[in-house]
Amino acid sequence: QVQLVESGGGLVQAGGSLRLSCAASGRTFSSYAMGWFRQAPGKDRIFVAAIRWSDGAAYYRDSEKGRFAISSDNTKNMVYLQMNSLKPEDTAVYYCAATTRLGPGWGRGAGYNYWGQGTQVTVSS
Repeated sequence: QVQLVESGGGLVQAGGSLRLSCAASGRTFSSYAMGWFRQAPGKDRIFVAAIRWSDGAAYYRDSEKGRFAISSDNTKNMVYLQMNSLKPEDTAVYYCAATTRLGPGWGRGAGYNYWGQGTQVTVSS
């Protein structure tokens, strides 16, 4: 089992920045990659970004490239999502996830089998 706890959400004005954190515990050595997803009210959960533990390789949803940056600290089992130039449409619950499955789709949000509880991000206009 892998346990994930997100933090760092909150209310920010459009154009502002937030950094989300995800603390992983448990059988973290079994996880292959970590991802961030978000779910806006009334919409499906979507992939935002992912990072591979072994080499830091990172992938992003096209619309977030250049605005968001995912990073990890393997020594602390932490993953971060730096979000800049935030827009009202970024408002959502953001979830941290882990995948223990070695598959080709991890960089597109596929195969994630452990999830945190989520942290709310609200961007006001």
